[in-house]
Amino acid sequence: MALSTLPDSQVLITVGVDTHADSHVAVALDQLGRLVGTRTIPTTPAGYAALLAWASTLGTVDRIGVEGTGSYGAGLTRWLRAHGQVVIEVDRPDRAARRRQGKTDDLDAHAAARAVQAGTATAQPKAGDGTVEMIRSLRLARRSAVKARTQAANQLKALVVTAPDGLRAQLRRLPLTELVATAARLRPAATPATPTDAAKLALRSVAGRWLRLTEEITALDVQLDRLVAAAAPALVAVKGVGTETAAALLVAGGDNPQRLRSEAAFAQLCGVAPIPASSGKTTRHRLNRGGNREANWALYLIAVGRMAWHRPTRAYVQRRTKEGKSKAEIIRCLKRYIARELYRILVSAPAT
Repeated sequence: MALSTLPDSQVLITVGVDTHADSHVAVALDQLGRLVGTRTIPTTPAGYAALLAWASTLGTVDRIGVEGTGSYGAGLTRWLRAHGQVVIEVDRPDRAARRRQGKTDDLDAHAAARAVQAGTATAQPKAGDGTVEMIRSLRLARRSAVKARTQAANQLKALVVTAPDGLRAQLRRLPLTELVATAARLRPAATPATPTDAAKLALRSVAGRWLRLTEEITALDVQLDRLVAAAAPALVAVKGVGTETAAALLVAGGDNPQRLRSEAAFAQLCGVAPIPASSGKTTRHRLNRGGNREANWALYLIAVGRMAWHRPTRAYVQRRTKEGKSKAEIIRCLKRYIARELYRILVSAPAT
């Protein structure tokens, strides 16, 4: 319910939104941080339009802080950006604050607006409307297919372990691909009447699932190769950067990597920027365990690959080893250098 019924065009409105699957709760604050009103909207384009119209009646909409811009708030974020609004990505309130203040949707929305006004939330959300968003969706599908295929392979091996003696002797020493092919060719009885018939039917079923998942993964790989090459041809042209690592870095940056203000911001996003941990006379840094872990994994693969074949990298490793650095510490340094190199390529990629 609005606390002020007199709209003023001179009032600058900051909106905070707590997002959910079926509804969003919005809180409006004026430039002095005073509560102006609250509103609950459905998660539909009509609801998004109602939110913006409501906020506009309270004053001039300055910025809108949205929680969960990559999940429940993705649709609202895209709609607002398409209608010229400045959207700020807001992290959920920390647990200590929630313990002190309690937890309601209104409080979370209020905290989002406060974070925007205080400048603690400044990140631009991913656009989510181009080729990189397509890559993200296909990678999710591929990941689930790979996981399901691994489960099928484990189930197939487990069935062989407990199969009747004759069937187990036939299959137990076969490598996975041969095991799948052999199990898929089994011809059990139409109506299983013995444990052997049931085992054959189960083995053929799981083997068929493994083959179908393999076909699905192959089809997704074809599309991912095409999309990644189109989104960042300069990135995949870098030796040691494949489709999977390039896709992970592209998804981390989003369709609008220019939102990352510097290569240091990109390194922080990827979790390869050392965290200061100094106190008193002690000056040190600690390992960054945050950031996008898939992007961190991609940089790790590139670094380890270069340690094997890249002459300057091998020379660097030798020099740092003589200085007393461990292999893990050297890889962390390499990931930071690689992030700096690839950031320039990411931000220079053509918009899609």
